[in-house]
Amino acid sequence: MIRKLSDRCLVVTNKKIHGLYGKTLEESLKKNGVNYKIVRLPDGEKNKNLVSVGKIHDKLISERFDRDAVVAGFGGGIIGDMAGFAAATYMRGCQLVQIPTTLLAQVDSSVGGKTGVNHRMGKNLIGAFYQPSAVLADIQTLKSLPVPETLCGVAEVIKYGLIASNRLFCWLEGNIKGLIDLKGPQTIHAVSASCRIKASVVSEDEKEANKRAILNFGHTTGHAIEAVTEYNKHRHGYAVAMGMSVALELSRMKEGLTDKAVSRAKDLIAYSGLPTAIPKKISELDLIKAMRYDKKVRSGLIRFALLEGIGKCTINTKVTTRDIKEALRLSKCD
Repeated sequence: MIRKLSDRCLVVTNKKIHGLYGKTLEESLKKNGVNYKIVRLPDGEKNKNLVSVGKIHDKLISERFDRDAVVAGFGGGIIGDMAGFAAATYMRGCQLVQIPTTLLAQVDSSVGGKTGVNHRMGKNLIGAFYQPSAVLADIQTLKSLPVPETLCGVAEVIKYGLIASNRLFCWLEGNIKGLIDLKGPQTIHAVSASCRIKASVVSEDEKEANKRAILNFGHTTGHAIEAVTEYNKHRHGYAVAMGMSVALELSRMKEGLTDKAVSRAKDLIAYSGLPTAIPKKISELDLIKAMRYDKKVRSGLIRFALLEGIGKCTINTKVTTRDIKEALRLSKCD
């Protein structure tokens, strides 16, 4: 049961987002009688850590917020993840509202309750499942996004089509340019379809005991790419796109995914402007080592989300190191 939202709120954001939309948000909070404070954090994966979350805790404590207060994550997925983790851990849990301002956050990270921070050994290794009381997504905030940030969100929408909706995938084949250009109808459709898919999966398996792991299609390798390059060379969506190419090769090898389906998927990823190959200079051994720190590992086995067909995903625990090496070889740049 959702509690009534408190009239005390800590807005967690960064300098850029606050500069673009902070005035509008503050005017709305004042108009509705909300007593708010703001904490601005440095953005970027390298700053998604316990030090940044500690700054949120420091502000909550110094301003004497109680456990009925609201923590609002106002920004992209990094800000939302840190705000969510702070809300989950402050006084053993206060209210959380997500206000996502990137396509990636609106279609994926703001929904489902995953919160957390990175560790030097891997991405999102420290965190909690903590559901927001509300998610407020306004596609008008996407207009300030540079194209690479938009493409990070597009990667996740493609993922949703591949794992759960052949219909969405086919729609993307005809509408991907409109989505990249952030046309209103295409953006609204992509956001709503992605959220419906994720909400359906999460409602069945909130804490990733089984089915929810399909949402990580492409992420096992993608997170490894981010980790071995120290979170400063490849944007999340780009790493996931490369990871999806590896997962497609593994799907062909282990689940019998057809050559036609692999080609359609890779063609859509490439047409969108996302990478389908991993740079040669990234070590295969380093990637495999990083994968072994993945949160989905169970009893020493790396669990991969793989496709049986477009729109049909399964979890495979029988992928060997040899399989991974071969898939990585097939996914390397020439």
